Amino acid sequence: MKIKSSALLFFLMITLLYNHVLFAQDVSKNERPNIVFIMSDDHAVSAVSAYKDWLSKVAPTPNIDRIANQGMLMHATYNTNSICGPSRAAILTGKYSHVNGFFKNEKGGDFDGSQQTFPKLFQEAGYQTAVIGKWHLGTAPTGFDYSKVMVNHGGQGTYFDPVFVENGKDTIVEKLRHSTAQVAHDALKWLANDRDTSKPFMLMYQFKAPHRPWTPNPKFDGLFAEDLPLHETFNDDYSGRLAASQNMLEIENHMNRKDLKVPPPKDLKPWQIHKYNKIGNQGEFWTPDDTLQGAALKYWKYQRYIKDYLRCVAGVDEAVGQMLDFLEQNGLDKNTIVIYTSDQGFYLGEHGWFDKRWMYEPSFRMPFTIQYPSKIKAGVHNDDLLLNIDFAPTLLDMAGIPIPEDMQGESFKKALIGKRYDSRDAVYYHYYEYPFWHKVQPHYGVSTGKYKLIHFYYDMDQWELFDLENDPNEMNNLYANAAYKEIVQSLQYKINQLQKKYKDDMSLDEMRAMTDVVIKRVYNERTNGN
Repeated sequence: MKIKSSALLFFLMITLLYNHVLFAQDVSKNERPNIVFIMSDDHAVSAVSAYKDWLSKVAPTPNIDRIANQGMLMHATYNTNSICGPSRAAILTGKYSHVNGFFKNEKGGDFDGSQQTFPKLFQEAGYQTAVIGKWHLGTAPTGFDYSKVMVNHGGQGTYFDPVFVENGKDTIVEKLRHSTAQVAHDALKWLANDRDTSKPFMLMYQFKAPHRPWTPNPKFDGLFAEDLPLHETFNDDYSGRLAASQNMLEIENHMNRKDLKVPPPKDLKPWQIHKYNKIGNQGEFWTPDDTLQGAALKYWKYQRYIKDYLRCVAGVDEAVGQMLDFLEQNGLDKNTIVIYTSDQGFYLGEHGWFDKRWMYEPSFRMPFTIQYPSKIKAGVHNDDLLLNIDFAPTLLDMAGIPIPEDMQGESFKKALIGKRYDSRDAVYYHYYEYPFWHKVQPHYGVSTGKYKLIHFYYDMDQWELFDLENDPNEMNNLYANAAYKEIVQSLQYKINQLQKKYKDDMSLDEMRAMTDVVIKRVYNERTNGN
C-alpha cells in the first residue's frame, strides 16, 4: 500500500508540474494585451478616409486608416447621447446617461467619479492605467495611476496655452505646443519613460481636436488651398421635419466671428472682444464684408469652417501616426489593442449644419476602428450595430477581465476575433439638453440600420420615420405615410422593449424634468482638479 500511495503521489506531482508548465506556456503565448484607446472630439465618419465617404478623397487620414488596414473597421457604431461629456461617461461606465447620472453638459452637474468604470476594473486587475488629454467631466479622473487632463475653458481645454491638471492636483499651463501636439508628447513620454514595464497598460489618449472653435496647428495652415465640396444636403429646407427647422446650428446663421477667425477691431477691452466674438451664436446677422451676402456669405462661412476643421483632423492623424510608430519601434504593436474613435459624430455641412446632438446619421454615427494583430485579422469590415456603451465590456472581455452584470453594453469580442456572434437588431438613443446651446429638441428613438424612428417630446409631440436604405440622408419623414404604418408600430414596440431593458421607461414628464433640472457644474481650475 505504501508503494502504491507513493506512486500515486509521485504521479499527481508530475501531473501538477506538467499542467503548471502548460499553463505558463499558455500565459506566455497569450499575454494580457496592452490597450491604447484613442479618442478625438467631434470627428465625423465622413472625415475618416478609411470609410470612403464624401470627403475621403480630398481629406485623407492615412494614419487612422493604418488602424483600419491592420485591423477591423466598424461601419455601424452609434452613440447613446451625442454630446461630449455624456458620451464620455457612457464609454467609461458602459451605461446609458440616465443610469450613470451624466446626461447633459449644460446644468447637469458633474460626473460621479466614485462609480464603477472600466479603467478602475483594469486597475484592479493589475493593469497600469493612464488618461492624457481631454476629459471634460468636471470631477478629477478616478481609476488611473496617472492622469493629465485639460481643465480650462469650462473643461474643454484650449488649442493654445491649455491648462492641465496632473494627477488631480498639479496645475500646469503648457505654452510650448498646440494642444494636439502636447497630448501626443505627454502620451509618448508616459509610455517611454514613466510607466511600469512589468505591468500591462491601458492608456486613454484623448484630443480636444477637432472640437469648436477649430483652431489648427499653424503647420497645417497650407492644407486645402482649393475650395472643398459641399454636401448634397447643404441647402436643406427641413421640409417635413419640424424639430430640425427650429435648430440653431446652421452654418449660415449660427456661427460666430471667433469660429471663422475674424479678428476684432483694435483697442477693444476684453469684455468688448468677448461680445464681438460671440455675435452669431443667437442668429445675429454679420458679414466680414458688406459685399458678401446671401448664398455667397453662406459658402464663405462653410469654406472657412470646413478647412480649419479638417486641418485640426490632420493634426490628430499625425498624432495617431506617432503613437503607431512608437508601438512598432518598441515591439509593442503585436500585443497592443489600438482603437480609434470619437466621442460622437459631427455635421460638416450636411443639412447646412455644424455641431452634433441629433439622432440623424452624421452625429449619431461614430467612427470606430480597432487593431490587435495577434487576434484580429487585417483589413476586415464589420456592419454589426454597436453602441458606445459596448466599448467597456468589449475591452474587459478582450483582456480576460470579468464583465460586471450591471453594465448595459454588450461585448463584441467574438465579432473581432471572427467567431459567430449574435449582434443586436436595433440601437436605442436618448438626448436631453435644451435649449442651450443649439436648440435641439430632446428626443429618443430606435434604429435598426434599415429604419429609424425618432420621437421629439419636450415642447412638441413629433415623430419621424426614415427609410435609411432608400433615403440615407434622412430627408423624407415617412411617419404619416400609411404604407409604413406597420413599420411604425413595430418600431414603437421595439422602443418600448428597449426602454424597459435599459431602464429608461419613465414618463414624458419625468424625461422633461431631466431636461429642466439645474445642477451647477464645478470646474475648479486650481490645484485639486475638480
